[in-house]
Amino acid sequence: MMIRPPLFLPGVPEDLIRAALGKAGGNEIDSGKLDSPESSAALAVNGFGWFVERPADLPAFPSLADLDWPALKVDVERQMRFPWSGGRHPWLDAAVETPTHVIGVESKRFEPFRDAKTVSLSPAYDRDVWGEQMIPFTKMRDRLRSGQAPYAHLDGTQLVKHAFGLVTEGRRLGKIPVLLYLYAEPAQRGSVAISPATIARHRADIADFAAAVAGAEVRFAACSWRDWLAGWTGDARAHADALTARFQP
Repeated sequence: MMIRPPLFLPGVPEDLIRAALGKAGGNEIDSGKLDSPESSAALAVNGFGWFVERPADLPAFPSLADLDWPALKVDVERQMRFPWSGGRHPWLDAAVETPTHVIGVESKRFEPFRDAKTVSLSPAYDRDVWGEQMIPFTKMRDRLRSGQAPYAHLDGTQLVKHAFGLVTEGRRLGKIPVLLYLYAEPAQRGSVAISPATIARHRADIADFAAAVAGAEVRFAACSWRDWLAGWTGDARAHADALTARFQP
């Protein structure tokens, strides 16, 4: 009988993370999804959870090194509500606040190389509430619906929804909103290798999306888990090594 490792790595405040996951909509723990060998949430909560009680120690993301670090607050599973009540509102895998910015993090592990990408954007997203500075994202919304942005590995629909939630959250907090796409590049899924060509197509999807939404009120940035972890130092270095050993991002 194979013994599964504990859900949380040493130093991750289990009670706080369980409470945060319990409030979120994914039912990650009770459903058993967090314990899956392919769990994306497990990587995210272990990666960011270590910093919930020590946000100032969070290493800057390479693609956002120009922000006003250090962080003041780190959350796992944070909801970014749209400017209306009712309906479903997006949950991001993590959120980081600096003095002037709020960063919503969408973390991916195997999803870009596993799940078929579909477009589902209800008429609610057409409401005239986003403002002119979000036109790059409303144009991307329309491109996705029309099939003019057929991403093979990037869930552009999810990113657009997250951006709409983030712009609302940024305005509520009086902070500049940033959407960070943090992705793993695993060498294989189970016994099947993930080819360099597939990795390159995923990166091409990211680059196309980034170019299309450049200049919007919500800044879009992306980096790999591997690139981010490479820069961890001090007490966080051992945790980065533990994340790499467990999740092979």
